Amino acid sequence: MRKNRLPLLLAALAAACLFSLAAGPAGLAPDIVWHLRLPRTLAALAVGAGLGLAGALFQGALKNPLSDPYILGTSSGATAAAVLCFMAGIERTSPLFFAAVFAGAFGATFLSYWLARLAGRLSDAALVLAGVAVSAFLSALVMLVLSAGRERSFSLFYFVLGGLYPSEPGVLAASAGIIAVCAALAMLRWRALDAMALGEDSAYHLGVDPARERVLFFSLACAATSAAVALGGTIGFVGLMTPHIVRLLTGPSARALLPAAAVGGAALLAAADAAGRTLFSPAEIPAGVVMALAGAPFFMWLLWRGARGRA
Repeated sequence: MRKNRLPLLLAALAAACLFSLAAGPAGLAPDIVWHLRLPRTLAALAVGAGLGLAGALFQGALKNPLSDPYILGTSSGATAAAVLCFMAGIERTSPLFFAAVFAGAFGATFLSYWLARLAGRLSDAALVLAGVAVSAFLSALVMLVLSAGRERSFSLFYFVLGGLYPSEPGVLAASAGIIAVCAALAMLRWRALDAMALGEDSAYHLGVDPARERVLFFSLACAATSAAVALGGTIGFVGLMTPHIVRLLTGPSARALLPAAAVGGAALLAAADAAGRTLFSPAEIPAGVVMALAGAPFFMWLLWRGARGRA
């Protein structure tokens, strides 16, 4: 990591945590801080870290600056699987729940990737369009299931919007553990990710099999995303924005970028969740909505910058 840049990220993380613990109309009552805000802050940190890590992995493995779990359909696949599990009565503490959510995330990601490759050459535009199509279909499926469920599904709408409620300690521990393992495994392969950034031919000459590594990085990104969705629902653009922001501090090497993206994503989502609790108090805006309001303009700026660069 570039010299003297790590303290900036850690300071941002500490500020976001303090903001999250202090924000809210109830003030600093110890019971509120300890029993409500602290678990919610920990959930935001875990979800943000998982999405930030997944975004960095997708962008590195695909050499595509527009890649993000939300845009590729990964989050939608995980959400659809989670909703189906909820409607079937499968608890979030069950290993079957996490396995189903991972399968949904993995399947949706590879469907988007396969659709984008049908044209022969994987382009930024094709990948975005394929991801949007897959996400739209899965979102419609989720809405259909929730509409059919009526009263049973009312409580799930906040989950689908990316609302961070204090979760059961077991769910928080399982999700955080999965994300930590994904981060550790990704760090073991940071050299392969850097080699893939040079192009497939260069990667082969460096002893890296791009196809095999891509499957590995996709799997890690999907696992981190599914753990984040299981804990916090559908929250977009964290994985898109965070790698771009922290890359200015760390440079392009995955050795520094991957942990920085996890730290940056944790700070970004904790701040977004706290902002959603305070901006329209006593009403509460889900963190997923706050991130969409901030991330959609950022995404449009990236599209404009890419189009301008090709002109």
